[in-house]
Amino acid sequence: MPRGKQVKNRLWRWRSNPLRRRDDIVEAWIVLAVWTVFAVGGTIAALVTAHAAHEAFARQRAERHSVEAVLLHDVPRAGTAVGGATDLRTASVRWSASDGSARTGRTPVHAGLKAGSHVTVWQNGQGHLTAAPTSSAEAAIESGFLGTAAAAALAGLVFGAGAVARWRLDQRRVDAWGREWDLVGPRWGHKTG
Repeated sequence: MPRGKQVKNRLWRWRSNPLRRRDDIVEAWIVLAVWTVFAVGGTIAALVTAHAAHEAFARQRAERHSVEAVLLHDVPRAGTAVGGATDLRTASVRWSASDGSARTGRTPVHAGLKAGSHVTVWQNGQGHLTAAPTSSAEAAIESGFLGTAAAAALAGLVFGAGAVARWRLDQRRVDAWGREWDLVGPRWGHKTG
């Protein structure tokens, strides 16, 4: 089929036609609205979410900093790590906060370390232990993933709402056909069965 004929067939609801129903026009507008909201809204949702996540990761990198801490107790090794994974255990450590005061807390460290070992820990702006900030590369990947997830969530909502609206239109068409059949059917004479 030539390309021009395919386009005409897809746009049949927009052309003037004596068989075109009002519901066909409404359905065409619904489909157009769904795709427009998906294209524009999905792009905006993805960009806004990715930008917000990137800014949050940048704030984390700016406010968190590493400090040297001293391990207070031995950290026993539980056995061999499976699949090359590092064996981490929660242990007590002591470090100096930015104001010079000594602090203690619990943080994950590698197993097998002895008391008095120096480990690197991360603290936030208030001097509390926290996880290491996300690297720039990881933040870019996570921001992209979160933006894509936001666009996908919007797509699910928009296409779901469009499907519900089209289903309601189909129900109205079936009901209208039933009412018309009730009017025309008795005129056809004798019914079998």
